[in-house]
Amino acid sequence: MRILFISLGCDKNLVDSEHMLGALAQAGHTMTDDPEQADVIVVNTCCFIHDAREESISAILEMAEYRKNGPCRALIVAGCLAERYRREIQEEIPEVDAVLGTNSIDAIGDAVEKALKGEKSLILKPLEGISRPGGRRVLSAGGRYGYLKIAEGCDKHCTYCIIPRLRGGYRSVPMEELLEEARYMADQGIEELILVAQETTVYGRDLYGEKSLHRLLRELCRISGLRWIRVLYCYPEEIYPELIQTMKEEPKICHYLDLPIQHASDRILKRMGRRTSREDLENIIGTLRREIPDIALRTTLITGFPGETQEDHRELLEFVNAAEFDRLGVFTYSREDDTPAASMENQIPEEIKEERRGELMELQQEISLEKGQQKIGTILEVMIEGYLPEERAYVGRSRADAPEVDGYVFVNTGEALETGDFVQVRISGAQEYDLIGEIENEFTE
Repeated sequence: MRILFISLGCDKNLVDSEHMLGALAQAGHTMTDDPEQADVIVVNTCCFIHDAREESISAILEMAEYRKNGPCRALIVAGCLAERYRREIQEEIPEVDAVLGTNSIDAIGDAVEKALKGEKSLILKPLEGISRPGGRRVLSAGGRYGYLKIAEGCDKHCTYCIIPRLRGGYRSVPMEELLEEARYMADQGIEELILVAQETTVYGRDLYGEKSLHRLLRELCRISGLRWIRVLYCYPEEIYPELIQTMKEEPKICHYLDLPIQHASDRILKRMGRRTSREDLENIIGTLRREIPDIALRTTLITGFPGETQEDHRELLEFVNAAEFDRLGVFTYSREDDTPAASMENQIPEEIKEERRGELMELQQEISLEKGQQKIGTILEVMIEGYLPEERAYVGRSRADAPEVDGYVFVNTGEALETGDFVQVRISGAQEYDLIGEIENEFTE
């Protein structure tokens, strides 16, 4: 059967999709990217915030038309939206043949087979353990990078977040399984391995009795073929000395950390259920920059949280101005049913949320431009990701740039380069988020 897979939402969801693709490929199915040709359509959904939920619903409804009027014989919905709105999907979209919860992806093969026989399925396994379909995952991110999901779920229970209800408590993937998966990815040509989880920093505590991310990183660095290893989603309060030391000592580990701080006002941080204060954040950032002077720090913020005053917003602006993050993203608060924040008083109007978001991003643009200009004249290692004919330049990323969320380095050269080449680039110009440079010396392995 020809199967179309639509994966929405975060990189963690993408990994789940790739595992399901692997199981279906092992069962003899082939893949297509054309809904007109698909016998089976799988939509792996997200509902973390309002926009993600709307995107998922729209995708399901669009694919339902192919199930109703086209060649499609089975429509399957998986992921967070399926976990949260299982009954609504079944009742309101009759074209859906199977609904798979977040910890039921190992049942994708059975769901497809039953659907093709005309049987409806609702598969919602307990949010315990790790759901791993059989077969080798099919890498679909493109290029030479891939995501390694090291854990499932979360124990933090921030007041705005629905994830623990949809994904369960924190469960680490055993280290030996991760190392085997990483070796396979390297054998498939992956050169940049990106570690993801709802929170990466506490990896291993549930399995080994202590934080073990540094141990995992040491082992990953021994895998031949991997050139860069990047760590995302590190809760600031969980950063620990052994992790910092490992980053300093292992040359494959990018000096880059994603620290989702969400806010800097102590009052708002407490309302969010966060476990840091402004002073804590200042100390953590100071430690990281002192120990790893060239580290690139990325963060995400939430603006317009219930009860956020103009003074809270000014405090956040002051913090961002002082912290000078290398990378920063801002979300407006999304009111999610069944979260404590949804019932809080003093909900902020959407226009004020957007206004505050705009002010934060305008400030960050200034910071990013200044930081980019400081790099002029320096030489960076860049991974080439493609060629832009209209610009007559190659596009790539440095160690300070994560795919999909950060900027690019535009490389001017008369040499012929290929995706996955590593080159040294002398930076000659800077834009708000991107850098421009000329090739200094190619050192492709």
